[in-house]
Amino acid sequence: REVAMATEAQRRALNNYRKKTKSIVVRFYPNEADEEMHAWLKSQENTTEYLKALVRSDMEKSEPQKNG
Repeated sequence: REVAMATEAQRRALNNYRKKTKSIVVRFYPNEADEEMHAWLKSQENTTEYLKALVRSDMEKSEPQKNG
């Protein structure tokens, strides 16, 4: 299958989009605990949504403490 090269406008649009997004890198080290967590995370259907749901849940749990 042939892959078309991006036009200059497409490259600029992609660059602008990337400037607006944020990312976090998580490193897993070669030990049993990290390898187990990495395997679990990779087994999720949508890694990004899985992590966002965990963070959202944690934020909701801590809200009463912030306001309290």
